Amino acid sequence: MTIQITTLANGLRVATDPMPDAESVALGVWVNVGTRHEPWTANGVAHFAEHMVFKGTRHRSAYALSATIEKNGGMINAHTTREETAYYARVLPEDADMAADIIADMLQRSVFDPKELDRERQVILQEIGRDQDTPEDHVFDLLHQAAFPGQRLGRSVLGEAKVVERMPRDAVADYVKRHYHAGNLVMVGAGKITHEAMVTLAKRHFGRLASGKPPRSEAAHIKSGEIRLAREAEQLNLILAFPGPGLLQKKATTVASLLGVLLGGGASSRLFQKVREQRGLVYTISAGHMAFRDTGLFNIYAGTDPARVPELIPVVCRELRSVAGHITPSELKRAKAQIRADILMGQESVMRRAETLGVSLLTHNELPDLGDVLNRVLAVTEEDVQGFAERLIHRRPILAALGPLDHLEPYDQMTERLAG
Repeated sequence: MTIQITTLANGLRVATDPMPDAESVALGVWVNVGTRHEPWTANGVAHFAEHMVFKGTRHRSAYALSATIEKNGGMINAHTTREETAYYARVLPEDADMAADIIADMLQRSVFDPKELDRERQVILQEIGRDQDTPEDHVFDLLHQAAFPGQRLGRSVLGEAKVVERMPRDAVADYVKRHYHAGNLVMVGAGKITHEAMVTLAKRHFGRLASGKPPRSEAAHIKSGEIRLAREAEQLNLILAFPGPGLLQKKATTVASLLGVLLGGGASSRLFQKVREQRGLVYTISAGHMAFRDTGLFNIYAGTDPARVPELIPVVCRELRSVAGHITPSELKRAKAQIRADILMGQESVMRRAETLGVSLLTHNELPDLGDVLNRVLAVTEEDVQGFAERLIHRRPILAALGPLDHLEPYDQMTERLAG
């Protein structure tokens, strides 16, 4: 069965990816706002709002919102990113109406009770503390700060503790009121449900939602440079990153993703073999491409004993230069096979297909085309990947480092290594 989309009179888009052989339904609402759309003085409000809509509506308590779903064996969750916020449930087909009702209640009738808000404020502050105590996560926040200084895209999704501590109720409620309208949402479903049934649910539960227009995003400007944060620890966590393409550049992001897999995706990748298996310099090393709508960051991440850094950095730089000069047909074939398998295996998951549908509509304003995605992967040549790598090493990088810094060489020396 094919993916279908219908736009309601208020502008809400409703899309369905039917899976007749599935035993469950994943449905949810993807909202076209995230950290990138927050007021400058309210970093963390998008994430705070995501938490607060679970804390009670005019009709249900916080407990009732989750218990109504869970008593029938379903699950409900949400997430916030720098560019979107999503609310979703996975239930049995007979509970689809109930799940849609719960999500609609949360997004349209939350009360933002001040006592609940103060309690949840403490939960979020603990979440921020946990993130800062998890260096392999916190170093990525440092990377965004370094790459996007003075920009919303560079700020933490969780928010700054000092901002969250004083975030007023009205800031959260007004943020939801301003952005959670029909023109800024897509409602999607995947699994054992028909498009006609999804449209009926959307009309019933979101048909009276006010219309509106999506917000504008400030243009992103990647800056080269570094952030080094000294901290006593057993490991140094570091990321070497480079400006890359955004999601709207479909071919370029495909090439970047393939380079990430080839260079640092899995135990057979170049970096894993050269850095970990042959030299034992790290426990963890990986490469990949993080894409936003208009820009991206190709990154190499490593966690290592600080004393091994003087040996690690030259090997990583040498391998990046090497892949710009030559890749083998078998390497590219392996990378393509990994991405193809991930895409096809994802087709077995109702949640994965719902997310793909929601993100595609928000980002590209179109339905995902599995055949087009796979063809784009297969069409990438060795010259495409080498050319992308060559462009990387001729740009000044972005460095984020967290931990003992004594053995980490100067930024300019690292840049010279990359240039050869």
